[in-house]
Parts: sequence; C-alpha cells; structure tokens
Amino acid sequence: MSFQFNKQLPKPREIKAKYPIPDELAKIKAARDQEIADILTGRSNKFLLIIGPCSADNEDAVLEYVTRLINVQDRVKDKILIIPRVYTNKPRTTGIGYKGMLHQPDPEKGADLLAGIVAIRKMHIDVIKKTGMSAADEMLYPENHWYLNDVLSYNAVGARSVEDQQHRLVASGVEGACGMKNPTSGDFRVMLNSIVAAQAKQQFIYRGWDVRTSGNPLAHAILRGSVSKHGKNIPNYHYEDLNLLCDMYHEFDLENPACIVDCNHSNSGKQYLEQIRITREILYSRKYSQDIRSLVKGLMIESYLQPGSQKIGDGVFGKSITDPCLGWEDSEALIYEIAENV
Repeated sequence: MSFQFNKQLPKPREIKAKYPIPDELAKIKAARDQEIADILTGRSNKFLLIIGPCSADNEDAVLEYVTRLINVQDRVKDKILIIPRVYTNKPRTTGIGYKGMLHQPDPEKGADLLAGIVAIRKMHIDVIKKTGMSAADEMLYPENHWYLNDVLSYNAVGARSVEDQQHRLVASGVEGACGMKNPTSGDFRVMLNSIVAAQAKQQFIYRGWDVRTSGNPLAHAILRGSVSKHGKNIPNYHYEDLNLLCDMYHEFDLENPACIVDCNHSNSGKQYLEQIRITREILYSRKYSQDIRSLVKGLMIESYLQPGSQKIGDGVFGKSITDPCLGWEDSEALIYEIAENV
C-alpha cells in the first residue's frame, strides 16, 4: 500500500474535553468575535490589524510577542482592533520543509501530529489566558478546523486553498470572520466565487458526517498579490486594484463587502521592510476614496520579535524560521502610524 496508517488520532471532541477553554476565556473570545463582526459589517469604524509571525514556531516567543502587543493595543484601542497572527500550519508549495507547529511542535525534531494538535490548541488557549487577545490562524487543513474552532477569532483560507471545494464549503460553516485570499494567479473572480460559496448554505461530507451549514456572512476578501507564469510577483494593493475590487464586489452583490490587504507575500515580494511603504500607500488610498475606505477594513502584517528570518537551528529567539518578518521596533512604530491615519 502507498499509505502507512501510523495511529488513529483523537477526535476533536476528545481533545477539547482534555484541553477545554475555560468559560471566562470563552467569554473574552466571544466579545472579541463581536468586535470583529462589527468592523466587517460596518457597524464599527475601527480598523483591523492582523499582525504576527509568519509561523508560530515557538510558544514562548509567540507569548512574548503577543504580550508586547497588549500595551500597544491599549494605546490604539479607539482606532484599531489588533488580532495576533498565530499561524500553526505552514503551506509548502512542494510539500517539503517545515509545515508548522501542527506537524512539528519542535522544529528541530521530526513530525509528531498528536503532540502537534495538543501543542497548537494549548498555545491558542494560553494566548487568550495571558493576554486577553484571541488570535488568527490559517485553515490549511479544513478537516482539522474543529480542533480549534472554539479558540480562534479569525480564520484565513490561503491562496493555494481558496479554489478547493472542501475549503469553500467548510468556510460556510465557520463561525465568525473568515478571510478568503486571492489565488496565486491573482484572479479576483476566483476569490469572489469562493466568498459566494462561503456565504451560501451548503451540504457536504465532513469528517464522516453528512453536514449542513448556514453560510458565513463574514466571509470576505484578502488581497496578497499574485505570481505570473514566469514567477514574477505582481502586487494588487494599488489604488486601481482596490477600486476594481470595489466594482467587482458590487457586481457580485455579496453581503458585508470587506477586504483585508496582506502587506507581505507577493505584494511585497517577501521584502519584509516593504510592508511599511505598502501600508502607507493603502492608508493614502483610503483617504483618497470613500469607496476604498468603506471596503478596506484592515491589514495583515508579518512581524516578530526580531527582524528578518533564520534557518531552523540558528537559535535566535523570536526570529522567523520561515518568511522574513518586521522586527518589533518597526512594528510598534508602524501600528502607531496606522492609528494616526485610519
């Protein structure tokens, strides 16, 4: 056989029973979920900022980073709602390399999926417990969503996943904010079709069950740039791109038109310092056009304690082992700049 079945993993309800989220933390998360919903629906004029490391590879470093965000959030609370980016799955184009804490709780050791499931759930709960901030994660494996659905305030479907039927259908059952990225081809219609599917009621097979979903009115767009057939990065955060998305949202007649702009990935060509300039351009576009201001509800920025990136095993605390990130000093200054200009 081409499959080797190593061991059967616990079901989500079994993991949740063993590692439950305390009631007081569930209430904190519910309140933040409502704040996010109010921003996406236009009931609140606050700006969303999804910020944190490319990959949450080390719980101590992640908690140190998110703890630093607390004081910043308090100073900008009238303008910005910060959602820590705690991404525990890392998509790999070739399927080779570090795939995130779910696969490898210790990046320097081999895969241990059971330990990974426990580690990522405990980390998300610890983030809420120690900081009062519920986080964002990527729904890379839709069948795994139920392990974390009660601890996440924001789910993202990535560029390589957004065309997949199962991701779209599961997104229709996600409770709360769910961002659908444009595909690597950059086609806005593919992204908007995924939002149509996520906002609609669906029936499908999920984890061995015949399930129905009620549709997710908080499914929305994330612009992350694209890649040409020659491998060249093509940004899509410019005024013309945002204006086009405004028009296309109107054409598709979707609920709660909203867009988050990812300032890294193909928008920056993974040149992490470019995120500062890109942020400024987007804020200017929002000032110039009321339509763009109404549509662009927030930004996604990759940031960690130390700037840049390192190889696995280099041992620099709080430095990305995947894509390079802004360091803390630049990130803190940028958050205050955003608050002054939204």
